[in-house]
Amino acid sequence: MEPTERNRRAFDDRHFGRAGPRRGLPAIVRQTLGDLTKKRVLHLSCGTGEGAAELAELGAVVTAIDESVEVLDAAREHWPSILWVQGDVQALPAELRRRRFDLVYSPEGVLPRLADLEGWARGIAAAMPSRGELLMYEEHPVAECVDRLLRWHHDYFDESLPGERLWRLGQIVTAIGRAGMKVEALEEYPGDTAWRRHDRRVPGSFLLYARRET
Repeated sequence: MEPTERNRRAFDDRHFGRAGPRRGLPAIVRQTLGDLTKKRVLHLSCGTGEGAAELAELGAVVTAIDESVEVLDAAREHWPSILWVQGDVQALPAELRRRRFDLVYSPEGVLPRLADLEGWARGIAAAMPSRGELLMYEEHPVAECVDRLLRWHHDYFDESLPGERLWRLGQIVTAIGRAGMKVEALEEYPGDTAWRRHDRRVPGSFLLYARRET
C-alpha cells in the first residue's frame, strides 16, 4: 500500500506521541511572541517539550500540560525547571484554572483531537486573568479537505474525520468569544503545514490571537 499523509501521521502519532514530532515553535510563533521575560505561560499539548523549552528560552516561566505520561517523563528529564502537568487540555486540572497565566499557547495538532471545543475554550479563559492572552497556531481546516492537486476530498461542513474532528474557523472563533475572550487578530497563511504540502492558493495554517475581556 502506498503511504498517505494520514498513514504517516498515524505512524508518527503512535511512535512520537499524540501530536507527532512537530515539537518546536514555528518561526511565525517565535516572531509573534517576542520577549516573554517573567511572563507566566501555559503550553497546551506540549508533547516531548521542545516548544515549552523554547518559551522558557524567551524568558517565560512555563507550565506545560499533556495527556501522555511517557512524553512528560522524557520532557521532565531534559528540562527540570519547567513544571510538567499530566492532564486533558479540554478539561484542565483545577490547579491550572486559577487565572494566573499571562499567556496560553495552543500549538498545531490540538484542535483535531478535541471533542469539546467549548470546554477547551472555557478552560483557557479560566487559566488567565483579565487581559490574559491566547495565541494559537493551527493547521487550517481547509487544508484537511483539499489534496495537493486542489481536489476536494472532504466536505468542509462535515465535522467527522477518521479519528479526528474538523472544526471550522467560525466554530473556533465563536467558542473563544463565548468563553469571554475577544479575538483581536486572525491571520491565515498559504501553502504548507508540518504534515502536507499544498498549492499556495490554499490556506495551510492560521494564527489566532485573543485576550480575555474580564
